[in-house]
Amino acid sequence: MRILFITSTRIGDAVLSTGILDYLLERYPQAKFTIACGPVAAPLFEATPQVERVLIMTKKKRSMHWIDLWKECGFTWWHRVIDLRNGPITYLFPTLRGTHLHHDDKQTHRVELFSSLLKLNPPRGPVLWTNEKHEQRADRLLPANDMILAVGPTANWRGKTWRAEYFLELVQRLTAKTGPFSGAKIALFGHVSERAQAEKLIEGLDETQKIDLIGELDLPTVYACLKRCAFFVGNDSGLMHMACAARIPTLGLFGPTQEKLYGPWGAHCATVRTATPFLDLFGENFDHEKTDSLMDSLSVDMAYDGAVELWQACASKEGM
Repeated sequence: MRILFITSTRIGDAVLSTGILDYLLERYPQAKFTIACGPVAAPLFEATPQVERVLIMTKKKRSMHWIDLWKECGFTWWHRVIDLRNGPITYLFPTLRGTHLHHDDKQTHRVELFSSLLKLNPPRGPVLWTNEKHEQRADRLLPANDMILAVGPTANWRGKTWRAEYFLELVQRLTAKTGPFSGAKIALFGHVSERAQAEKLIEGLDETQKIDLIGELDLPTVYACLKRCAFFVGNDSGLMHMACAARIPTLGLFGPTQEKLYGPWGAHCATVRTATPFLDLFGENFDHEKTDSLMDSLSVDMAYDGAVELWQACASKEGM
């Protein structure tokens, strides 16, 4: 039995789709899975059980990447085809049952949207997988007995990136003697291409406190490291959703993106957004490519209060 699962190009959407993938793995324990996704998201599935192939879909002109997928998959009999990108050609794949995301609902959280395709209630939140190699590397990178605050100070779009100097003030307050994570180490995560966004944070932290992992790790090892952290705070990003999947308290910072669609999923998660309302962030002649950060109306006090509130709420649940 073979199942084809076609998911996103972007890390965040791919992570959010893993809840229904996890359901399918449970539902069909004897099946062999093929995952098709974009090149950036592909490493997420390196250690996923029952997966025999991960096909990288690199976008091409005239949608030729779908023709490439047809060449790989169009002559195989599939027990199920689940296509979250609604590629027209996948309707022609030979399968007992095809499931396609027909429309992009702008009112429904992605976890709920994906889960609704398989009629899952309650919705299935994100799940990720590692192997022994990833876990061992995480053990070497992070001190075993220290509390660690994970920080995601970067994003793939400048507009939704909180300024590095604000992150610096926030984590210094959170780890101060009077803060909820007094004396904690601070682990910094992000892609190497986004390192410049975090320079003021990287340079401002004490060397004895900082664990700089920006640009150093493959995605499953990032996930393994996040599982060893006590708390995550960061921009709306794929990394935020990976922290959510790691089941650690996760605080997402939002401004020009909508938490009702992309907020971290679960009772262990929360969001804080800019004081300026979403629609008011986009001025006349707004240029997506040239914009600076649109997050300035989210103060350090707001982020600090949100972190303390979430930490206390999670601690209260554990104590029940």
